[in-house]
Amino acid sequence: MDKTYCGEIMRRIYIITIISMLISFSSAQKRGSFAGGFLRMGTSARAVAMGSAFTAEIDKGFAAYHNPASLVHLKNSQAGFSNHFLMLDRQLMTINISMPLPPSAAIGVSWIGAGVDNIDGRNTAGEHTKSLSTSENAYMVSFAQSMLPWLSVGLNVKVLRHQLPVNTMDLTGKGVGMDFGIFIKSKTGANLALMIQDLNSRYQWKTDKIFERGKVYIEQFPTLYRVGSTFDYSDVYFTADAGVVMNGGEVIDFSARFGAEYIYMDHYYLRGGFGNGRVGVGLGLDWSLFEDQDSRLDYAFTLEGAAGISHVFTYAFSF
Repeated sequence: MDKTYCGEIMRRIYIITIISMLISFSSAQKRGSFAGGFLRMGTSARAVAMGSAFTAEIDKGFAAYHNPASLVHLKNSQAGFSNHFLMLDRQLMTINISMPLPPSAAIGVSWIGAGVDNIDGRNTAGEHTKSLSTSENAYMVSFAQSMLPWLSVGLNVKVLRHQLPVNTMDLTGKGVGMDFGIFIKSKTGANLALMIQDLNSRYQWKTDKIFERGKVYIEQFPTLYRVGSTFDYSDVYFTADAGVVMNGGEVIDFSARFGAEYIYMDHYYLRGGFGNGRVGVGLGLDWSLFEDQDSRLDYAFTLEGAAGISHVFTYAFSF
């Protein structure tokens, strides 16, 4: 490959990166102000370090979150655990198990939980009452089906629960939601994919325990429509996606994400990316515990404006 062609590729990558940064930084807070923000923060350290641009990537241990249709390309069963250490004592955790269903399907189950504990509770007089906590949880079942050797579709069904401390009691919002994905897998590694996240996802709040004339309040999640791609260049693997965020039929935001992973000796990984308003970098290592390269440990460091820094640790295992 001549130097002129290589230079043109790197120039385009640089332009895409700058555009992704500008769009991502300008719109991150807008996305976070709507319901279900914890489902848009990413899961694995590998994905977070690469800008979460994984719509068209098969993420070991966490494939269903990014695109349920990618599950059919699992060669064996996988499990993953991820823990995000965020500013202001916030935490985000994910557990996922997925497995192929020969000859042409796959299933998965996941839990995504976020929250803050040990909040100093005070009454109207400013006196300490008790320690409070708030949490959001999503329990997800995933299914994928291959339509053609290179084409698959998938669906996530999520049961949602949000608990808020209000006065002397907890107020709980409940709901359901869905994700839908299409995945086109290429033999060259240049995958293409479509993902619709949080299709009709919502919380339903019953406020009769708090207000004398309480009523049912519906809090709708924004819906994300994304297209993504992946490609290889020498020892570097690239991921990218872009899309729109809609709420109530109105476009409220645009999304562009980009990531790159340098692979050294087939076992060591150096990563970087931009997406969801964050700059991310990370490291990874895989090794053979029982079978060839069945274990992976990943770390990511991210910086996000007012939200500050976060550290993400992930372990994924194939069995």
